[in-house]
Amino acid sequence: MNKLITLLSVLCLAVVAHAAPGKISDISHADLQAAIAAKAVAILDVNGSESFAEGRIPGAIDFETAKAKLAAVLPKDKATLVVAYCGSPMCSAYRAGANAALALGYTNVKHYAPGIDGWKKSGAKVEKS
Repeated sequence: MNKLITLLSVLCLAVVAHAAPGKISDISHADLQAAIAAKAVAILDVNGSESFAEGRIPGAIDFETAKAKLAAVLPKDKATLVVAYCGSPMCSAYRAGANAALALGYTNVKHYAPGIDGWKKSGAKVEKS
């Protein structure tokens, strides 16, 4: 009986863990731009350091470089909007950054689905190293 309860518990946790990434909602281009203008967002670029240097959304954090010390580089307020993005709408790498923020207790984590490709295509400003 104990083994059955343990197995059911593990299965329930697995379902919850698998479902959690689906809870990351998208943020529109306009809403992200407004949050950037208001300085009310922490942005995680998960495209890798080389791509980050070539061009990123202004103010973005290089997740590859910062992931070991992410708690130190994100704002202290866990309600802060955190947006993760990767290359394009087809890319799912953003989940690493979004899930890392969720694991640290951030409660307002979103995904910028167009990624850096969509940001550039919109004509929005890009920062380079």
